[in-house]
Amino acid sequence: MRISSVGYSFRQGFKNIRRNLLFSLASIGTIVACLFLFGLLYAVIMNFRTAIKNIEGNISISVFFEAGTTEDQINLIREQIRTRDEVATMDFVSADDAWKQFSEANYDDPNAARETFGDDNPLANSASFTITLKDVSNQADFVQFLSSIKGVRKVKSSEYTANNVAALNKFVGYASVFIIAILFLVSIFLISNTITIGITVRKEEIRIMKLIGATNAFVRAPFIVEGVVIGLIGSVIPVIMLYYMYDAIINYVVGRFSVLQSIFEFIPVNELFTILAPVSLLIGIGIGFIGSWMTTRKHLKI
Repeated sequence: MRISSVGYSFRQGFKNIRRNLLFSLASIGTIVACLFLFGLLYAVIMNFRTAIKNIEGNISISVFFEAGTTEDQINLIREQIRTRDEVATMDFVSADDAWKQFSEANYDDPNAARETFGDDNPLANSASFTITLKDVSNQADFVQFLSSIKGVRKVKSSEYTANNVAALNKFVGYASVFIIAILFLVSIFLISNTITIGITVRKEEIRIMKLIGATNAFVRAPFIVEGVVIGLIGSVIPVIMLYYMYDAIINYVVGRFSVLQSIFEFIPVNELFTILAPVSLLIGIGIGFIGSWMTTRKHLKI
């Protein structure tokens, strides 16, 4: 396509937007609403998944050894566990560390309790590995593997908690995909209607253009430009709105409820929008392009 034709397509595309201003604004408004909800949903889901990851990091598996297990045998067990891809972290807890942790958690004066027992450690056979997994949904199979290792006396895990966290994570993923798909279909439908009106208004002009030899691409280009511009405008607005709104909410919540910082860690605004901003812009432009391309293909018979 020549430069003059490109210029014509852009002029006609913007002229179509002005000519059908009411419907163009309706399409832009729909995309703004859809991408605003998408961004809001994305922010909630990403923060929620971050919280789930923190919870998963606290769901640990404890591996206890049989009485009389030597240090070499413990090292062999360590190497067998380390070869597994599921492992996120693995720490060794000695019998002395186990007794110290137990006394601090269960006695008002842990030092006095330890002095009472002296060198007689009541948890002498409680050395263990504390393991966390990258994905808690793999816990059941991993626990079965641990139980099969020679020298392992007992495996302690939170199967109920792990299953619930994994199920919740999966549900949120499916629900978010479903909602986002509905929002996109609504946006494409509105843009399609706007382009259809533009084609109807210019139906006679398009017929003449075809008669004098205008190519399919030449006729279609202004409508593609119209759809892409509508999608671009409709995506920029919610990104700006969400950026300042998210930043304000984080500052307010952290400033007003500082205790939440020790419980829930928000994703920083710049980190979140490093992905959200370009994705939203691409989605908006993509919706505009797909909506206009599908409509011209259907109504122009080209």
